[in-house]
Amino acid sequence: MAGWIMIILVTLALPRPLYRIFFHPLRGYPGPLLTAVSSIPYVYWTITGVLHARIRELHDLYGPVVRLRPNALTYRTPEAWTDIYGYRKHGALPFSKDPEFFTPTAPGSSHMVNASEADHARQKKLLAHAFSDRSLREQEALIVGYIDLFIERLQEYADSRQDVNIEKWLNFLTFDIIGDLAFGEPFGCLQGSEYHPWVATVFQSIKTGACMRAMAIYPPLLKVFCTFMPSSFTQKRVAHYQMSKDKVSRRLATETARPDIISYIQRYNEDDERGMLRAEIETNAAIIIQAGSETTATALAACLFYLLKHPVWLARVREEVRGSFKDGESITFSAVSVLPGVNAVIEESLRLFPPAPAIGPRVVPAGGAMVDGGFVPGGISVSVAHYSAFRAASNFIEPDSFRPERWLEHKGRFSGDRREALQPFSYGPRACIGRNLAYAEMRTILAKILWNFDVELQPQSASWDDCKSYIVWEKGPLWVCLNKSV
Repeated sequence: MAGWIMIILVTLALPRPLYRIFFHPLRGYPGPLLTAVSSIPYVYWTITGVLHARIRELHDLYGPVVRLRPNALTYRTPEAWTDIYGYRKHGALPFSKDPEFFTPTAPGSSHMVNASEADHARQKKLLAHAFSDRSLREQEALIVGYIDLFIERLQEYADSRQDVNIEKWLNFLTFDIIGDLAFGEPFGCLQGSEYHPWVATVFQSIKTGACMRAMAIYPPLLKVFCTFMPSSFTQKRVAHYQMSKDKVSRRLATETARPDIISYIQRYNEDDERGMLRAEIETNAAIIIQAGSETTATALAACLFYLLKHPVWLARVREEVRGSFKDGESITFSAVSVLPGVNAVIEESLRLFPPAPAIGPRVVPAGGAMVDGGFVPGGISVSVAHYSAFRAASNFIEPDSFRPERWLEHKGRFSGDRREALQPFSYGPRACIGRNLAYAEMRTILAKILWNFDVELQPQSASWDDCKSYIVWEKGPLWVCLNKSV
């Protein structure tokens, strides 16, 4: 009897896998048989933090496009960036975000990450003022003030000859900066030399969200996860947005001439049709805190890590910085932006260790579209895999080597690099709005560290970049020894 039940169950289960293998519109795309019939491998790779690495392995095995799930493709070519994320021909809108990946919020409380096309355009128009070159110049003194306080804190470690986990201090710095820009007040991480209770929950909130999003493909699995998930995880996610709401309320009730993100929203928030609702300001502030702190700190830590692993480049960039400025105070946004070595190191670090290493899926519109030279049916989820594209031998010579010179040479061995494949801030109208701010922070912070200190990597952090990812990296400590340069 049990045997007949098994035969019946297998027979009932067969039609869907058979369809996905032999009759599905994506049947001709390469990839493992298991990912063609099931999303279970994708879910497993996500919750174990290895999605970025597995996607790269699949691309190395199957080529520029891979069937990652029954209804999903990933690419690693430069052309895919424009086809998937850019504006389309004849005035057609770019592909929409995959709702299975970007969970919608309640009406009237969307944010830049998951908003509809219309809401995103409206919100971005307002927020663009806060991240423009003009606003960056107005905010420079405020930002540099925090960077100088950061340097003071590091000098205490240099004086005492204590090793320091500089990754933690970079997080302190970027959280304080973005907190002041978003809410008109810092989190006090640098002053207190510790994480604000809210800041300490940010990564866990991102990690939990990544796992829940993957498991939502199988609702029963998500239900089980939510049943056994510690209640503190959910509480932290709720607390994150509640604290954002409270801080926005306090900021809106405060009259100030200081330039911050709220001040720009208020300045241009003309009416209900073109402006932002109160709930939208609150959710966008919460998202900006996550995106504007964790990713910038990660990129800076990667810059230091790779420099410290490559003494020749460390000496070269340190000499460039110290030869360009008479003192630390003369290191400004504009002055450091033209240093070729600093910029090359940042680009190469973003390539090897992108702050968001996996995918940002989009949905092909009804009727289908051409992606990277091939037709993809409507409703299919498509994306460019950051880590895979940035480390593809088809895009970059010596893809796993730290070679900042590839960003300086227009001829020679790296002339065949497809530099346009590197899009760490994504591409198109939904690309990261804080790109200019991030580059200004990274250049200035890196230059001030190299100006003030001789830095040595400690042995326990020799494999710092070997870590898991959950949308962002689950990083360990980056231990260094600091010696004053003067």
